[in-house]
Amino acid sequence: MEQLTRRPMSATPWPLLLLLCLAGAAGGGVLQARAQPDSKGFITIDCGLQGETGFVDNLTTLAFVPNKGEFTDDAGTCHNISAENITPSMGKIWYNVRSFAAGARNCYTLRSLVPGLKYLVRARFMYGNYDWLNRLPVFDLHIDVNYWHTVNISSPEAAKNVEAIVVVPDDFLQVCLINTGAGTPFISGLDLRPLKNTIYPQATKAQGLVLLARFSFGPTDRSDVIRYPDDPHDRFWFPWVNSVLWREMSTTRKVQNMNPDLFEAPPAVLRTAISPRNDIQIQFSWEPQPQPNDPYFIIMHFTELQLLQANATREFYINLNGDLWDRDAVTPAYLYSGVYYSTFASRKGQYNITINATAKSTLPPIINALEVFSVIPTTNLATDSEDVSAIMAIKAKYQVRRNWMGDPCCPGTVMVWDTLTCNYTIAGPPRIRRVELSSSGLNGDISSSFANLKAVQYLNLSTNNLVGSIPDALSQLSSLTVLDLSGNQLSGSIPSGLLRRIQDGSLNLRYDNNRDICTNGNSCKPIKRKSRLAMYIAIPAVVMVLIAVVALIFCFIRRKKQGNVSLREAAQNKIMTSYASGNDVYTDNSLQLENRRFTYEELEMITNNFQKVLGQGGFAKVYNGFLEDGNQVAVKLLSNSSIEGVSEFLMEAQISTRIHHKNLVSLIGYCKDGDCMALVYEYMSEGTLQEHIEGRKYHGGCLPWKQRLRIALESAQGLEYLHKG
Repeated sequence: MEQLTRRPMSATPWPLLLLLCLAGAAGGGVLQARAQPDSKGFITIDCGLQGETGFVDNLTTLAFVPNKGEFTDDAGTCHNISAENITPSMGKIWYNVRSFAAGARNCYTLRSLVPGLKYLVRARFMYGNYDWLNRLPVFDLHIDVNYWHTVNISSPEAAKNVEAIVVVPDDFLQVCLINTGAGTPFISGLDLRPLKNTIYPQATKAQGLVLLARFSFGPTDRSDVIRYPDDPHDRFWFPWVNSVLWREMSTTRKVQNMNPDLFEAPPAVLRTAISPRNDIQIQFSWEPQPQPNDPYFIIMHFTELQLLQANATREFYINLNGDLWDRDAVTPAYLYSGVYYSTFASRKGQYNITINATAKSTLPPIINALEVFSVIPTTNLATDSEDVSAIMAIKAKYQVRRNWMGDPCCPGTVMVWDTLTCNYTIAGPPRIRRVELSSSGLNGDISSSFANLKAVQYLNLSTNNLVGSIPDALSQLSSLTVLDLSGNQLSGSIPSGLLRRIQDGSLNLRYDNNRDICTNGNSCKPIKRKSRLAMYIAIPAVVMVLIAVVALIFCFIRRKKQGNVSLREAAQNKIMTSYASGNDVYTDNSLQLENRRFTYEELEMITNNFQKVLGQGGFAKVYNGFLEDGNQVAVKLLSNSSIEGVSEFLMEAQISTRIHHKNLVSLIGYCKDGDCMALVYEYMSEGTLQEHIEGRKYHGGCLPWKQRLRIALESAQGLEYLHKG
């Protein structure tokens, strides 16, 4: 069972042909309604009317504007329909057409709209044998980049209205006529009407509604079409008259719309209704077009027009294809609008709707109005809005006469604008990546709008009449790899941003055959590549220095090992070391240095009980500490278990107290307190050389080669000082 939503509140076949005939019978002057003031937000175009002056419809006072070319960028030509197809009752809108023999796609652009608002769009067509070929065309309509409808003209005199309700995402909307190879597209009129976002909730950003039929039941005159001003939204309500099968009902009383009302059927429509003459059943039927499984929304309007007696009852059920649409019976409210509609679109091969009186109903069923819509998806993504704005500005500036109509990167590749190539992704809108405007007669300076094509990779403006300087803003196009400006009349120099792009190899710039460009000898020369030259020199130099440093260290180690015994003896004699190998006893005067002497308790306070280890060597650990004045220090504490490290430790202490060099760490003091031996050095806060080389300390990046070279040289100077003094 289809889900049905109801708002407060015949046995007749309904072939599709009847719908089309009724829709074709109305339009222009045939849609005779009452006078009305100008309506802000309405756009009403007589597409075949030439000249500067439009006209005001005598019956609606709607102002029709001529197609002066601003809607279509002068595409198409105007024609009068043949005299044999003009009738006295025909509205002026049908007298002429605009046809589009050139190009696969031609579009009307309707501007100054409200983004995100719902609009009713209506296109009108009457072939009228305007081309004297008597060939009935078939072509497609698109709204922006989404398919709308296939226009299939049944006869020269048939008038056709095609209507849709859509949410407009931008401040403009495009209605495009697509040549499918079955005849030249044409159009008679085009209407745009703003709607409230609260009505027709089935129309969303993801889907639009295409009108199949909108009927008013009860009028006795087939020409009594209800539209503006009786309907403030200017919908066309066509009368369905069948006095043989139906009784007409009407009232002059005021009918009110419920609040909220999701469809706002006008009171003029709700003041009439029909009931079946057999008092039992109302029936409608149709087959879906153009595809058998097109989904449909059905909206039925019910208003009780008679004040019922206490013993009278009117209630009925609605059935779709024999299935009960809703378990609750419909009881129309007296002089109040009521509506039943499908919440979800239904897909069926055949639609048969019957409205049957219940067993306890004393009165036959009624219906006031009916609307049927098919659904079109509107999920195709239009070209990136910044790209569209940029290319539209370029088109306007240079008056491009190519077939630049509609969306630049219309989904797929069939209708992409001439000379453009686009990129398509699933996640985002299409982007313009290539613009080929060579030999296109471009005049004036280079438009700044080219710099707004952020995804463009190839831009060819060669062999035109461009003058002035080259905009530096083009260098900001990070994806641009080829810029061809050759064969123009440009002057001045190459902007520095473009020169840098040329230098780093990311851009191929062509500017030959521009007589007045780069007249200054240096104005087009790339900046000297100092950075690369320095790199080529620095890298081998650093490598050589590092090799030299390693060799020096190797020699130092060898000399150190060879003279180890003599050095130890000399050091021990000089500092009067008393050493007993059996009990590891050292006298208090075993270490006599000029630097400050710390006690073990002081070291505990400085290092917070030796809490934080900075590093560890073969015979000692290094701890973090702070002196009483707040200066940070590194405390090197000899391990108690390291007998062989004592002589090394003593020698380091003796040497450190005598050295003073900018590239060597300074000794602040020492500790010889019982078995405790320690050296206190100044703290090096910038981390280790390894951390700098790996990039962990140099602002997240690797150490520059220039800095590495400096470190290697200064390290060598420190080693040289240790050996030679």
